[in-house]
Amino acid sequence: MLFITIKQGKEKSLLAGDPWIYASAIEKVEGKPNEKMKPGSTAVVQSSSKKFLARAAYNSKSQIRARVWTFDEAQPVDHALIKGRVQAALAKSAPAAKKAKPDQVVRLINAEADGLPGLLVDSFGGQDGWLICEFQAGGVDAWKVAIVQALMAGTGCKNVYERCDELVRKGEGLPLIDGALAGEEPPDDVTVTEGGVKFSLDLKTGHRNRFR
Repeated sequence: MLFITIKQGKEKSLLAGDPWIYASAIEKVEGKPNEKMKPGSTAVVQSSSKKFLARAAYNSKSQIRARVWTFDEAQPVDHALIKGRVQAALAKSAPAAKKAKPDQVVRLINAEADGLPGLLVDSFGGQDGWLICEFQAGGVDAWKVAIVQALMAGTGCKNVYERCDELVRKGEGLPLIDGALAGEEPPDDVTVTEGGVKFSLDLKTGHRNRFR
């Protein structure tokens, strides 16, 4: 466990609910050296007077040094929290997912808005299609296995693919990897309809071309 002490006066944004902590706001980080260097390590965030502020995922290689998991001191960062956040996000996006046609992409999880900082999850083809995940921060990357398990259990989809945004992951100090996390890889090209317009989409990269 790491302890992040915030500079005096810099805790105002956290108290207002801002989930991002920048290096300029941090007075010191205490803990084991290997934990400090591991992207996504859980840290207790405290004020200069040692008052609890949050629990966050720390990443020494990111411009955003820490991303808040919870402001609740009684809530640990564990499998139950991750599973619950995924379930809540899926429940929120369920109406849109149910209405979606087979050739539409639906955003199931939208990062900080769903309490999962840096995680983007899209669905294509419904239960028999693919879940496309982007792990854009150290915290969600460290909980990748638990997230994928919760996604598969919550959607019934057997095919989960990790897409890699190289620029973002380089900035987070994360390895540049992509590929199937479960089941089969998606095809190189699918036809997607968005706003009445058809696109050719590569689910693996996110690259699209509008049909003329």
